[in-house]
Amino acid sequence: MLTFLRQHRVLLLHLSFWALYFSWYFYQFQAQYSVVAAVSYTLLSIALYLPLVYGNYFWLLPRWLRHQRSGRYLLEFAAAFLLSVTVRVYVLWQFAPSDVPQDYLYSTQYVLGLGVSTLFIVVFVSMLRFAVGWFELEAKTKALENAQLTAELQLLKAQINPHFLFNTLNNLYYLAYTQSPNTPEIIAKLGQMMRYMIYDSNHPEVALSEELEYMQNYISLEKLRLNADNTVTLEVIGDPEGAQIAPLILVSFLENAFKHGLANHEHGWVQVRVQLEGAACTYQVANSRLPGSAQPTRYSGAGLQNVRRRLDLSYPGRHWLKIEELPDEYRVHLSLALS
Repeated sequence: MLTFLRQHRVLLLHLSFWALYFSWYFYQFQAQYSVVAAVSYTLLSIALYLPLVYGNYFWLLPRWLRHQRSGRYLLEFAAAFLLSVTVRVYVLWQFAPSDVPQDYLYSTQYVLGLGVSTLFIVVFVSMLRFAVGWFELEAKTKALENAQLTAELQLLKAQINPHFLFNTLNNLYYLAYTQSPNTPEIIAKLGQMMRYMIYDSNHPEVALSEELEYMQNYISLEKLRLNADNTVTLEVIGDPEGAQIAPLILVSFLENAFKHGLANHEHGWVQVRVQLEGAACTYQVANSRLPGSAQPTRYSGAGLQNVRRRLDLSYPGRHWLKIEELPDEYRVHLSLALS
């Protein structure tokens, strides 16, 4: 039923208009004439409108919209309008109920009223065409924008995959090199992470619990290469059950913290905090920075641009991001309104 209504909404709109017109016109006549006369006269009146109304709707207006020849359109419409009113006056005079005064049918008042009502109906139905065209254009534009945004999101996600695969290879190399007894468990975690990265992340949103599980697995693997003086903490406050999030949004900042907070830093540290309150998610990531480092800005470049763009596409008007660069640490504050 809904499909039928969507496919025939323009036709139904026109039928509704003429049904309302019929009701109004019939109401005017039925008080003075018989039901049969009122129905017949009303249907005849509608039939006399149709050639001008839909000649303009399907022929004159489209041609004017294509060629933008206003002068020609006005001349053609004026000629068609005068012809329509003349024919209408004559036909209604021929078939008018017998008790309608003949002088009234030829009076200036009647002809002017007929002309005004005809012009009103033509303009109203023409506006329906413009309204329907505008809504269809809006729908097409929205669909095109959504398609473009989806393609851009897929491209941004694809840019993350190579970095993840390089990290995976490094972890596998480390396992082989150290011959760790935890190798089976770690490989299982790597498998879960790869499945999430390659398959689950293709969805517009995933369960927040899955994103957090990925982060926990990521931290477990990264800890294999840390020394005893490095510290990493992950704190989750609130219940993530039922919450949805765009995949890999949180992970990107976590990876960056490990890359720049622990590399070549004996006492480096990373602190991660996720707080959930209803539909609000507050995400904080902090990592150490070598004191007095002359290194360039870490939170810049293509990686951050990628994340910012994904936030703009996935959470337009529903996120807040602040990045602080202090002398001895970096901090990321991200607030999201989850679905």
